[in-house]
Amino acid sequence: MRRMRRTDTLRRMVRETQISIHDLVYPMFVVPGTNVQQEVPSMPGVQRYSVDLLPQAVEEIAELNIPAVLLFGVPEHKDEWASGAYADDGIVQRAVRIIKQAVGDAVVVITDLCLCEYTSHGHCGIVSQDGEVLNDQTLELLARTAISQAAAGADMIAPSDMMDGRIGAVRTALDENGFEHIPIMAYSAKMASAFYGPFRDAAESAPQFGDRRGYQMDYANAREALREIALDIEEGADIV
Repeated sequence: MRRMRRTDTLRRMVRETQISIHDLVYPMFVVPGTNVQQEVPSMPGVQRYSVDLLPQAVEEIAELNIPAVLLFGVPEHKDEWASGAYADDGIVQRAVRIIKQAVGDAVVVITDLCLCEYTSHGHCGIVSQDGEVLNDQTLELLARTAISQAAAGADMIAPSDMMDGRIGAVRTALDENGFEHIPIMAYSAKMASAFYGPFRDAAESAPQFGDRRGYQMDYANAREALREIALDIEEGADIV
């Protein structure tokens, strides 16, 4: 076995996993206002941008040969029905349009698909009067949001909500509305983890009550994660 480990060139030649800049996706948090560029306190070096500053920022990303951006919206107004997520003039929809106008196909524009940034309570779905996150009612709004993102020009949809059946619902909705060509990148095994703290800070999406352990995965369950991945692939995910 050591024969193929003798020199750096040999080791690189047989290396099974290689990560390059072409494998990277740049996350972008989009906020209301104009001429806004704010550093996220819990993620030094990560910025939040208003829509008008996105073209210049994405052009710089393209110059670095980073092939894709992933958009997260932070709307000005939130409500129980996450209406900003699927509005034609929603913050992510406007961001997609201005980025595609600026760089065209030079950068792949991926849109995060979740309701937590848009709900007044911070949960990833519609909540009943007794505090239960309603799975099937949430699927309807996720599908509606996916259609609006695709219509705005998104190149890929990335569901991150962890509702049961979301990939199938989104795939069906996209196909039925003429977006068969739009791929889905599924957050298939999203854990209920403290590591999401900085993201919730950036997206202003921390739950106002309870937590997300009722729908996000237990980080201790490896076999369950594999089941989630298999289900998402079966439902139509292109990337997991």
